[in-house]
Amino acid sequence: MTSFAAYQNEIYLQGLGGAVPPFTTDPDALEQSARDRLGPGPFWYVAGGAGSGATVRANREAFDRVRIVPRMLTNATERHLGVSVLGTELPAPVMLAPVGVQSILHPDGELATARAAAELGVPMVLSTASSHTIEEVAEASGDGPRWYQLYWPNDPDVCASLLDRARKAGYTALVVTLDTWTLAWRPHDLDQAYLPFLRAVGTAIPFSDPVFRAGLQKSPEEDLPMAILRWVQLFTGTDKSWDQLSFLREHWDGPIVLKGIQHADDARKAVEYGMDGVVVSNHGGRQVDGAVGSLDALPSIVEAVGEQVDVLFDSGIRTGADIVKALALGAKAVMVGRPFAYGLAHGGQVGVRHVLRSLLADFDLTLGLSGHRSPADLGPDALRFS
Repeated sequence: MTSFAAYQNEIYLQGLGGAVPPFTTDPDALEQSARDRLGPGPFWYVAGGAGSGATVRANREAFDRVRIVPRMLTNATERHLGVSVLGTELPAPVMLAPVGVQSILHPDGELATARAAAELGVPMVLSTASSHTIEEVAEASGDGPRWYQLYWPNDPDVCASLLDRARKAGYTALVVTLDTWTLAWRPHDLDQAYLPFLRAVGTAIPFSDPVFRAGLQKSPEEDLPMAILRWVQLFTGTDKSWDQLSFLREHWDGPIVLKGIQHADDARKAVEYGMDGVVVSNHGGRQVDGAVGSLDALPSIVEAVGEQVDVLFDSGIRTGADIVKALALGAKAVMVGRPFAYGLAHGGQVGVRHVLRSLLADFDLTLGLSGHRSPADLGPDALRFS
């Protein structure tokens, strides 16, 4: 049984020899430190939100309105954090959210993230907008658990090819992002005129795809601008409909999870159309300015479909307490995005590993100190709402 809390003791003991952690354990300080290390384009591509940033703020404000009520004398010395989500065994209810274009943060990009996740047994969800191919990231993951996130291309043959590659490379579940069929108005990116894809960053997966390449007159190596234009046409600008989910089911024989669900009726639709799970997410506040905080949306969705499919949570996770709150409101597991991206910017694989170990230790300790021995012990009665 893994004791993630042991990372705390490790840090203190190393301090006896004059060593301190390589990077801060404070998530707010980590973000500021990443800002100091990165140029404005890469930093704000990760940190920025849509419009005024109201939804980014709403995500954190939703957590602040919920308070944990600790219980005493519950024999919580030893804890078991493991859960099973859609056939994937997790050592803790934490996954790495699909974050694209990671090479803007560190040269190793997704390869470093995959290696760090595999070390800890934490599933990585690989973005279609990866800086490395499906197969390269799978190799870096080794025996680690991995899911594949789909930005749904408008060409059915390209879509089928991507799904086939992911299955052959050992990705066990499909996460379909619904809320980013076109980019929102993002002032920080616009002010820098910064969109990595137009520089052929985050295009490794389509540019390596045989069906995508077959649709080009010249290869990306021979005519990069036309390949980029083709990519833009295929992956942005077209919303899909519920009845098109049948295509994904025909070409993917594992679990399918819909990411971007914020309304209970959409969650019910997901069940109606045979999906296996939903991710309650507003894309970290990057798509709809003024949208509901993801944690505020979670309870009604759990009430609507939580007994029928696995409900996962994304958008705003920063601390162990955040994880406790999301689980207590019914999430089966959470996805964490920006914190590990900042860790990547600090030190590649080492930075991601440090951030994950810190978050998992914080969660382990907070779970026990609030009087609980496993995620299954958590429910709404563990919380108070202000």
